[in-house]
Amino acid sequence: MADRQEPAERQRRIRALEKAAAERILVIDGAMGSMIQGYRLTEEDFRGERFRDHHQDLQGNNDLLTLTRPDVIREIHAAYLEAGADILETNTFNSTSISQQDYDLPELAYELNFAGAVVARAACDAAEAKDGKPRFVAGALGPTSKTASISPDVNDPGARNVSFDDLRLAYLDAVRGLVDGGADIILVETIFDTLNAKAALFAVDEYFEISGARLPVMVSGTITDRSGRTLSGQTTEAFWNSIRHAKPFSVGLNCALGADLMRPYVAELSRVADVLVSSYPNAGLPNAFGGYDEAPETTAAHLREWAGSGLVNIVGGCCGTTPAHIKAIADSVRGVAPRPLPDRPVRLRLSGLEPFELPAF
Repeated sequence: MADRQEPAERQRRIRALEKAAAERILVIDGAMGSMIQGYRLTEEDFRGERFRDHHQDLQGNNDLLTLTRPDVIREIHAAYLEAGADILETNTFNSTSISQQDYDLPELAYELNFAGAVVARAACDAAEAKDGKPRFVAGALGPTSKTASISPDVNDPGARNVSFDDLRLAYLDAVRGLVDGGADIILVETIFDTLNAKAALFAVDEYFEISGARLPVMVSGTITDRSGRTLSGQTTEAFWNSIRHAKPFSVGLNCALGADLMRPYVAELSRVADVLVSSYPNAGLPNAFGGYDEAPETTAAHLREWAGSGLVNIVGGCCGTTPAHIKAIADSVRGVAPRPLPDRPVRLRLSGLEPFELPAF
């Protein structure tokens, strides 16, 4: 059993995070993948010397660049911090053993998470050393490449290619690497299957119990289309009811939609969640070539309106957003008061695909 006291420096940063969130709207960074694409890296960049003879193509395994081209990842982190980001996500979206199986590199999971946190921590510490303003590392846990709720075989609805325990163990290893590497926050993000998220949250809590460490947890779901539901079928309120037991630092929505289409679901989450609300939408919907055309000023205008309407506490960008988007967003919400937490009465609240609340008697 580890010492049940958090390292003093991490405690300092967590207190600074809580203080900052009470005073202003915080800004999380933008997309990693589209920024990496801008470097036009080759297969050799992804392989480096260490994986030169790996039997499978590695181009597209962006998380691997933390090991083979850490200079690129550090440069992207620095650009977002310079643009005004308070929170950096680690380059670990696909750094679970389950997702790395796609490249036959599942054994790298802990190392990728540890290295991802180390690189982000170094960038944040360098930025703080310049101006004294704390920056925070959010250790990113992506949804994995498998889903526990949905069959991969249209002819067999009961089939599953991953179990809850498979996910739990994979996430547990990832969390261990993130915390060891210096993360301040655990971010369970881009949730399209709530059962996957429950496995992640179970693993996070399991790690906290084993290690004695306890970090703020951010949870961010994904409304996949205009139906207003996650891929596994839940409405926004039902999703919140499903994960509120974890007592997260924040809950939010990211990815899939641009800010204009995401607004009603952010507003719904803001109404029902008695914790901080985050949102980092895409730069609009993708064009015919898979790119994103929404200008920074357009994205920022949407988020400025959300902030002015008292809907959000943490904002940023997802797919297609750049440091220019983050700068415009940071500028647009500067001086706007953060959303106050609603005082909701205690009720029995349950969830399936729809929410259920037992009325007061």
